[in-house]
Amino acid sequence: MKKRAELPSPLRGLIALLFWLGVWWIISLIVGREVLIPSPPAVLKKLFELLRSSGFYLSVLLSLARITAGFFAAVLLGTVSGVVCAVSRTADTLLSPLYTVIKATPVASFIILALVWINKELIPVFISALMVLPVIHGNVREGIVSADRGLLEAANIFNFSRSQKLRLIYAPSVAPYLTAGVRTCLGLAWKAGVASEVLCFASYSIGKRLYESKVYLETTETFAWTLTVIVMSMIIEKLLMSAVGRLQRRKGYDKDHGPEKEL
Repeated sequence: MKKRAELPSPLRGLIALLFWLGVWWIISLIVGREVLIPSPPAVLKKLFELLRSSGFYLSVLLSLARITAGFFAAVLLGTVSGVVCAVSRTADTLLSPLYTVIKATPVASFIILALVWINKELIPVFISALMVLPVIHGNVREGIVSADRGLLEAANIFNFSRSQKLRLIYAPSVAPYLTAGVRTCLGLAWKAGVASEVLCFASYSIGKRLYESKVYLETTETFAWTLTVIVMSMIIEKLLMSAVGRLQRRKGYDKDHGPEKEL
């Protein structure tokens, strides 16, 4: 029995995109009111109008700066705390309740509290970092705990130094967990960051423009800004994951050049 030929992945993605655009267009035609559900052509037209204004780029760049600053700060802090909690039971006991509270508390609650604590321009940085931190911490900790015990015993037998164990065993063990955490948190950081901009009304931000379009019932503009957030998130994810993949291959963390061969 012949195996059915599969379509290339990009083509399947394009077909899925066209399908859902068609569903969106049909729903907008059925509703028949742009103020409720604008059509895809109307949203694209509005987006091109926004692209011709300088305020669009300033809002996008400042939102990007705030959210990425919070994201990378959380990746750094989460990695450090994950390592500390993996090697210290005391630190793990002390920090576990804190991360449980962060994960269980609604984002809106943190945003409202942050309005009291810090300057509104820094709230998106704080909220993005806060949402990313528990995921990165948990993934890094799990990666260290899951390190191959057989490799660790072999390293002890051959008197490997701490730096050799870190480079050949722990780093390759953590890499896939950290990569998965980064991929998950990119979208989370964007959603939380833009939501905080909406509530704190940060100047020159995507969130502020979304709020203003909602107030004036500019639903088409709301959709256009939402599309901007989605596209920006996808582009950044592709760029970052491509960079992470190249770094892993260069460090030899792939399946063909793993640490097992060096041991």
